[in-house]
Amino acid sequence: MIDPARRALLRSALAGAVIGAGLSARARGQEAAAAAPKPTRPALRKALKYGMIQVKGEIQDRFALAKQCGFEGVEIDSPLEIDRAAVVAASQATGVVVHGVIDSVHWQERFSDPRAEVRERAVAALRTAIGDARTYGATTVLVVPGAVRHPEHENYEQVWKRSQAEIAKCVPDAKAAGVRIAIEVVWNDFIKTPEELVRYVDEFADPAVGAYFDCSNMVKYGPPPADWIRRLGSRLLKVDFKGYSKTRGWVPIGEGDEDWPAVLEALAHVGYSGWFTAEVEGGGHDHLLDVSRRMDAILGRS
Repeated sequence: MIDPARRALLRSALAGAVIGAGLSARARGQEAAAAAPKPTRPALRKALKYGMIQVKGEIQDRFALAKQCGFEGVEIDSPLEIDRAAVVAASQATGVVVHGVIDSVHWQERFSDPRAEVRERAVAALRTAIGDARTYGATTVLVVPGAVRHPEHENYEQVWKRSQAEIAKCVPDAKAAGVRIAIEVVWNDFIKTPEELVRYVDEFADPAVGAYFDCSNMVKYGPPPADWIRRLGSRLLKVDFKGYSKTRGWVPIGEGDEDWPAVLEALAHVGYSGWFTAEVEGGGHDHLLDVSRRMDAILGRS
């Protein structure tokens, strides 16, 4: 017979071997997962701007047309003369999600304006947009932060600091509403590199502020859109979809200079899975169906 002390020692050794084997298997699994190639296709949901749906009829008719043409969501302006309860009802009836709201007065009422009264109106407009987003169940409010328009009255640093200070006033509103503020870069001579956009977002030091990226806008500036996406990483909240050619200007989706395979690979690399919103000329059924099919071709769904 094995004495009790010897039996306990063998039992302990056996348990250690089993645990060690389990840990080794787990380690091998983690190594295999790390070594496995990352997916080259992100999980994306197609959407369009509500204003692109240019047909007569009730709000629900417009949502139904969007769904018929293959879109799962819409993004809507704020402020907008619209029956908000009807928007919510249309979304519920059709299943088309209002995923985002656009602060549509940021060009006229700039957060970076030298005049305090204009900046106050900009803040009020953003708060209205946040309220609309909460009503619709949207997750983001798109914001263009500022522009250097009058060099005699404002410079780059002033636009940076003023816009951040004003937008920061709305962060508590966004958090209370469960909404995130998505900073977009456009052709406004402000924030022209991914490093700048990363720094601009990070200086808020709050996850309620992230980035909204328009791949076609950045074809003009460079570096390539895919590089912007990789630098933005988890800061990336939403993505716009259109077409731009350096020689022809705005063109239909799929006919521009965008390297869409590289864009999709970069989105997959940073783990983006969410909305891809068309922002092109609007129209009726045939036009919207063409936009949807162009998006599908790029997304590999045709």
